[in-house]
Amino acid sequence: MLDGFHIVSWMTDALDRVRKRLWNQARGKRDEEITKRMRGVKYVVLKNPGNLTDGQSATLEAIRNTDPKGQLYRAWQLKELLRTLLKHPVEQATAELNHWVFRTSHSRIPEIVELTRKIRRRRTDIIRTIRLGYSNARLEAFNNRIKVTIRMAYGFHHVGNLIALVMLRYGGLDIHLPRPTI
Repeated sequence: MLDGFHIVSWMTDALDRVRKRLWNQARGKRDEEITKRMRGVKYVVLKNPGNLTDGQSATLEAIRNTDPKGQLYRAWQLKELLRTLLKHPVEQATAELNHWVFRTSHSRIPEIVELTRKIRRRRTDIIRTIRLGYSNARLEAFNNRIKVTIRMAYGFHHVGNLIALVMLRYGGLDIHLPRPTI
């Protein structure tokens, strides 16, 4: 089962690969102007636009024409389109996803074209995710709590003790110990 967070994370991974490729190309060509504009861009392109500071918004505007084809900025725009279409009603999202797939497959950005193939293969799962509106957040949070308990149990000699600790903490038991009387 997919959820919106993981679908967008595929896109942010592809966007980061685009950024790294362009950064390495600029450094390889010793293009000081482009490398100067690309400094500090990593977290700007990966953040949601509503969470950007004023300085980060200015940096985002500066990268609009950083490389000759504007690949990094176009990839960022495609990420934002994907992120917003996941929040729309299923009929609208389906049409927008089809349009998004068409745009990305013709973007001539290798990392994005590669991601488009994955999105095409998983299109029915993505539409199902939008229709159902499910999220893995609760499952991920519970999984994280169990991992914390495992770290607490470091040094236990038997796995049965770890299982008992997990069951005690998260099994829903409400145990009240008697208070000592003075």
